[in-house]
Amino acid sequence: MSVDVEQYQIQQEPFYQPQGDEVALYQAAYQARMPVMIKGPTGCGKSRFVEYMAWQLKRPLITVACNEDMTASDLVGRYLLDADGTRWLDGPLTVAARIGAICYLDEVVEARQDTTVVIHPLTDHRRTLPLDKKGEVVSAHPDFQLVISYNPGYQSLMKDLKQSTKQRFAALDFDYAPEEVEREILCQETGIATDIADSLIRVGQTARNLKGHGLDEGISTRLLVYAAQLINQGVEPRAACRMALVRPITDDADIRDTLDHAIETLFT
Repeated sequence: MSVDVEQYQIQQEPFYQPQGDEVALYQAAYQARMPVMIKGPTGCGKSRFVEYMAWQLKRPLITVACNEDMTASDLVGRYLLDADGTRWLDGPLTVAARIGAICYLDEVVEARQDTTVVIHPLTDHRRTLPLDKKGEVVSAHPDFQLVISYNPGYQSLMKDLKQSTKQRFAALDFDYAPEEVEREILCQETGIATDIADSLIRVGQTARNLKGHGLDEGISTRLLVYAAQLINQGVEPRAACRMALVRPITDDADIRDTLDHAIETLFT
């Protein structure tokens, strides 16, 4: 069955502001068709980076949002019943291997370990994907690359990658952008004024300083963009900050009060 590769192409350049040499490093890994692991906190730009690199490299991108209910069949494919009997339907990983796409497994630690082991043959010298139910071994297209991401802050013994999986990947560490880069992101993404962007960033920094002191995770760049978008829609800045920056990340009354006070101080 033919696949419409065009549906997986990134048509417009995604906005991405580099923080260091991650673009050059990724390009080198892709030239070697090396599997890549991207680690970093929620909302720091991991998925946007992968989209940007797929656009840069002019490669189709197939993204899979991993979850604990995902089975190996969800990745590689399964037989389906239809009016003519049974037919095989490739899963997203198999489609990517066949057409030479970048396959991006987002938050891979959310998937069960017995599911993620199916990627192993694709991440070493074999570059193959056995379809046991179909009795076929798919040889990956020369342009195929596998990329995974996860948030190390949420690691646990129950949700972690095996060393046998980790050591099949090169890795890039992501973090929240420096202040000047985050300002550029907010202004480019939303058109918000620089002074408002700076105040939003200050709120974000206040929350990030509370990580490990009542907060599991700080305010992400994504949430800062949400707050700026609400302000652009005419929402009063303090209300926008409470809605987009504080209420999503905590139900703790004391931490809410601390962050609300910071908002009142910055947006007088």
